[in-house]
Amino acid sequence: MSDSPRSDDAAQAGIDDAVEAALRASLGRGPDGRSTAIDSGRGTPTWLAEMLRHCVRCGGELREGPVEGDDRDRLVCTACGHISYVNPRLVVTTLPLTEKGEIVLIRRGIEPGRGSWAQPGGFLEVDETVTEAAIRETHEETGLIVEPGAIIGLYARLEAAVIVLAYEARVVGGTPRPTPEALEVVPFAPAAIPWREIAFDTTRWALRDLLARHSR
Repeated sequence: MSDSPRSDDAAQAGIDDAVEAALRASLGRGPDGRSTAIDSGRGTPTWLAEMLRHCVRCGGELREGPVEGDDRDRLVCTACGHISYVNPRLVVTTLPLTEKGEIVLIRRGIEPGRGSWAQPGGFLEVDETVTEAAIRETHEETGLIVEPGAIIGLYARLEAAVIVLAYEARVVGGTPRPTPEALEVVPFAPAAIPWREIAFDTTRWALRDLLARHSR
């Protein structure tokens, strides 16, 4: 017999927490987890943590450690106590489709992945919508003007601290041209996609998902 109702409540709460944790774990990481090579729950990537040394409020030193009421370590200012939350950045991309059903890819002109193939895209700016970012980035990198359509998917790349959003897009104007970001801009028939030269798993999975959608 339990010592008190309070201990019974604590025991039940512990059981409930364990059941909920098991249920969450059983749901897995979702399809966006296919595109990352590292495990979830590893905290801030080392390369990123090394860049986050000073508080944005007071300039004090940041140290990673436990925070009351939180279930994971955070970067906390040793001077003012401000918590610096580290969140992934959103990369907005498109897979442009020509009237012939070809998929436009770029041979990347910058690292990472210089010389390999990927879809055009880049970081969302703070003062634009996701659709605007897709149009802007595609035009900047390829010279093409696209009309974004359905979202193909979201793809996590935990090692780079980014989430990649991929739109299916229709080419509606512009002229393809090399740019500093793109050594080549090439439309590929689905059977001619250079799979072995694809730069990122996020691109590989977005292409697979697009082709699967169009094969239904």
